[in-house]
Amino acid sequence: MSNQQYYPFKCTPTVYPADPFDPVADAATLKKAMKGLGTDEKAIIDVLARRGIVQRLEIAETFKTSYGKDLVSELKDELGGKFEDVMVALMTPLPQFYAKELHDAVAGLGTDEEAIIEILCTLSNYGIRTIAQFYEQLYGKTLEHDLKDDTSGHFKRLLVSLCQGNRDENQGVNEAQATADAETLVSAGEGKLGTDESQFNAILITRSYQQLRQTFAEYERLTGKDIEDAIKKEFSGSVKKGLLGIVKCVKSKVGYFAERLHDAMAGLGTKDKTLIRIIVSRSEIDLADIKQAFLDKYGKPLEDWIASDVSSEIKYVLITLTAYG
Repeated sequence: MSNQQYYPFKCTPTVYPADPFDPVADAATLKKAMKGLGTDEKAIIDVLARRGIVQRLEIAETFKTSYGKDLVSELKDELGGKFEDVMVALMTPLPQFYAKELHDAVAGLGTDEEAIIEILCTLSNYGIRTIAQFYEQLYGKTLEHDLKDDTSGHFKRLLVSLCQGNRDENQGVNEAQATADAETLVSAGEGKLGTDESQFNAILITRSYQQLRQTFAEYERLTGKDIEDAIKKEFSGSVKKGLLGIVKCVKSKVGYFAERLHDAMAGLGTKDKTLIRIIVSRSEIDLADIKQAFLDKYGKPLEDWIASDVSSEIKYVLITLTAYG
């Protein structure tokens, strides 16, 4: 299952498979780094953050064969806190990782709505369906069931629609359809008292990204307003965040991730879970493109933000993953 199937467009990662690659030597380096008192964290990072996920899994297999121990269990025993979270994330194939992140977002007190939006808005149909399968295997309930249980109202309907993974993924644009959809959105929002959420839901969930870009251009031609401004005016709360997430992804997926990374570090406190999720999950897909979008938007390299804003516990590993490409 290749990363291309999650994000089937040309894009630039920051982490590439190591070449040459020697899993026996890497397993020995990791064993030595975790031997005795203390742990050589830099040695662990220099192996695991500089290999692709397929190579990391091969190292884990070699580690178990050579030493009779499970590498992930050893990492959990030796490490702790957020550093452990990053290293375990690096050892987790993408569908299982996303399934776990979605489960974390709905488990316990409160719901991490922004994490759910970020994951479901940015994946292809294939990605959503694959993750839904892994979710059910891991947690014994369907993703749809848990999302319904944990959300309500228009936001619940938006998430149920998204997790079907039924967006049109054809590349062509139907201009007449774009005009008709733009008119429908105007009628459903600005053109009436109250807002017809179901029309926004139906169009933003089912149309292809290319089709939606044309629809947004038509919307602006008809109203003189950006679709984002209309959503901010017509909607509130979680459903507003969800619809804006979709619109931002349609306009620029890497721009959306750049904004999420910035928001995770700006202001008081740092949302480490968001940083870890995006940097780990996109490192082998398009993190170099996200870095460029971040620089263009905020005028400062992503690595510099991480260096000045992130705790020392995970700073080096996140910079390694980000700066590698």
